[in-house]
This record gives sequence, C-alpha cells and structure tokens, in this order.
Amino acid sequence: MKLLEIEHLKKSFGGIEVLSDLSMSVSEGEVVAVLGPSGSGKSTMLRCASLLETMDAGALRFAGSTVAEDVDGRSVYVGKKEQRELKSIFGLVFQNFNLFPHYTVLKNIIDAPVHVQKRDKEEVVQEARALLKKVGLEDKEDAYPCQLSGGQQQRVAIARALAMRPRMLFFDEPTSALDPEITAGILRILRQLAEEKMTMIIVTHEIDFARKVADRVVFMDGGVVVEQGRPEDVIDHPQNERTKMFLQKMEV
Repeated sequence: MKLLEIEHLKKSFGGIEVLSDLSMSVSEGEVVAVLGPSGSGKSTMLRCASLLETMDAGALRFAGSTVAEDVDGRSVYVGKKEQRELKSIFGLVFQNFNLFPHYTVLKNIIDAPVHVQKRDKEEVVQEARALLKKVGLEDKEDAYPCQLSGGQQQRVAIARALAMRPRMLFFDEPTSALDPEITAGILRILRQLAEEKMTMIIVTHEIDFARKVADRVVFMDGGVVVEQGRPEDVIDHPQNERTKMFLQKMEV
C-alpha cells in the first residue's frame, strides 16, 4: 500500500520556484532516503508532505486518503478536521529537535498521546518508558532538554514521534546538527527502525547510511526528482550527470 503519494507538486516562495512538478510515492514498510545539494528543495518537499507548508499546485494522499487535490493548477485541501485526522498517520523528526524546554523528557513524550490522542495516561507512560529504553535513555525521564546533549535530545525527539504510533516517519536531516560520533548512535536507531519495517522518508546527507539502510534513494536537484532507484544503482552507478557531480563532490 502507498502510504505517501505526491503528484506534480509545485511550490514557490516570493516568486522563486523551489519545487517544480515533483512527484514521488512511498510504500508501507519502505525506507526512502532523499539526497541532493543544498537548495534542491528536499526540506520544502518534506514540509509540504507533512502539512507544514501548503502546496501551490499538486495532489497529496496519505494511505489512499486525499489531503489535497489539484484543481485547475491549484492545490485544494480537505478541511482542517480531516487534515488533523490524517496527520496521525505520520510523525516528524526535525534537525533541531523542537523539544519543549520547560517539560521533562517524559512529559515531552507523553504530552501529545495523552492530550491530542486522548489515550490512557498510565498506558502512555509505560510505552514512553519502553521507548526511552529503546533509544538508550531510560535514566533520563526526569531530565530537561537543556540537561541533554544534542544527540540525546534527538533520541528523545525520535521517541516522542514513535509515541504517537505513526504508520510512517519523516526525518529532516536528523544528524546535521550532530558530531560524527553522536551521529553514529542516531543512525543505529534508524537502522533498527528500518529492520522493524517502519516506513521512513529520510532527508539526509549521510550517503553511506543511505546506501546501507534505504530501500530506495531519491536524488533531487533544482526542485525536481532527477533520479531514483535502488541505493546500489543511484549511489554506485548514477545515470544522470547532476547525480554524478553531486556524488563526486561528496567523495563517495
């Protein structure tokens, strides 16, 4: 089943076109790594897919349900209530963590499941503690974000996203603010999620990680998908000149 479908997405800011006629889809259980140079539109694509930005034109569907359809070259969205319901399908992990500074680690994780999803608090707390153990932070539930390293904050952000029981996760450069040693720990967690068949769309500059973990690599440049396919094809044997130039610069 296709959990995410984007068709003919267009997005401009201040008259400058950032995404032009971009289409992509992600199937349940698939891990898709999105590569590309800065300014290629990767993060904007993710922000449109996660409803943080509205598309100018194009269609968007989650698990077969329409979020926006293209009507005469303009994206027309379903109502706010339907959008809220469809948002429960995905979780989002940012590059700058976005934790609530005045909440403990545990409260950061349980707040949305309890107050947004109206789930039983005790059940959510038990799940949150299991997730903290999963990401190696079982001893930090009473700490505040300012007491954690960047890598620890990112692990809390991943646990917080998982606590909402999403069917897919979006990651926007999850390791870009972290040093290499800490990055390795985050990538291990993502690899574990991939093994558990969590559907993931990961915007990343970690080429080696994309090669090892992704089922499919999408290379973007100039606001379009330039090339996509299996990691061994796109990374090791790129067909497009722009892909080849980018990978040469990254010294793959």
